[in-house]
Amino acid sequence: MKYHYSIGTPMALKVLPKASTQLRGFLREYCISLYLSSHPCIVGLFGIAFHSKDHYCFAQELVSGKDLFAVIKPRVGIPEPSVKRCVLQIASALEFIHSHGLVHRDVKPENILLLDKNCCHVKLADFGLAQKRGTMIHYIRGTLPYMAPELCTLVLLEGQEEATAPPLHVEPSLDTWAFGVLMFCILTGYFPWECCTASDDFYQEFVEWCVLEEKATNEKDAPSLWKRFTPEAMEMFSRILALDAERRCTVGEVRLYVEKDWLKEETGREQQDLSSQIS
Repeated sequence: MKYHYSIGTPMALKVLPKASTQLRGFLREYCISLYLSSHPCIVGLFGIAFHSKDHYCFAQELVSGKDLFAVIKPRVGIPEPSVKRCVLQIASALEFIHSHGLVHRDVKPENILLLDKNCCHVKLADFGLAQKRGTMIHYIRGTLPYMAPELCTLVLLEGQEEATAPPLHVEPSLDTWAFGVLMFCILTGYFPWECCTASDDFYQEFVEWCVLEEKATNEKDAPSLWKRFTPEAMEMFSRILALDAERRCTVGEVRLYVEKDWLKEETGREQQDLSSQIS
C-alpha cells in the first residue's frame, strides 16, 4: 500500500511488466481508466503514472475488500438480495462506459471489487481489454465462459493462422453477454457452460431452449443447469443472453426484473442459510 504524498490518501499501484506489456497498451488502459474513474461504481484513479526499468505503473484507489469471485459459494452462489445490489451497480457502471463509446470486454467476478461483504457497494475494475466501440477483432486465442458466441467464432484452433469467421466489431452487446453469464455465476456458484461452441453440451442445451422459446412452443422446460430459476428470471436471461447480438437487450434492462424473484423458493432458502458465511 502507498499513500498520496500531498493528501495522505492510501493508494494501490497497478504494476504491468514491460516484458509482456507494450507502452501503447499501458497508456490505453491508463487513459481509459482515468477517463471513466469518476463513476462511483468504477475504481478511481489519481492521475499518477510512471515507469521503472522493468515495469509500467499507475496509482488507483485502494479497495481493501475481496473481489466478487472470492465470496461465491461453490454450487450455491451468494444471496439473491446481494446479487441484485451488485448487478444494479455493475449495470450502472457499464451503461456509463458504453455511453462514452467504450466496451469493457472483461466483465467477470474477479474484476468486481467489494467495499463490504454484502455487496452494498461494489466497483468495476481492470480496463486492460477495454476498446472503443467499432474496433475490429480479427481473431482471439483461447476461450472463457464469459465470451459471447459471436466472439467464440474467432477463436484460432491449433495450427490455424487466421479465423474462418469474418472480423467482428466490438459492441456493448459483448459486455451484455458477459454480464448475463456473471449473473448466472453469482446466483448459482457455477458456470452455465465452458464455452459457446457446438462442442459444449451445456451451451447447446441452452441454444435449443432459446429456439423453443422463440417458437413459443409448449416444450420450454429450463435447461438442466437452469432449473433453480423462476420463469421471470428465465425471461430476463433470454433477453440478456440472446443468441443474436442485435437482439440482445442492454445491461440497464435488468432493472425491469429486480422486483421479481429470480430464484425458486427452495433455492432462496438454501442461500439464506449460508449467507452468514460470506465474509
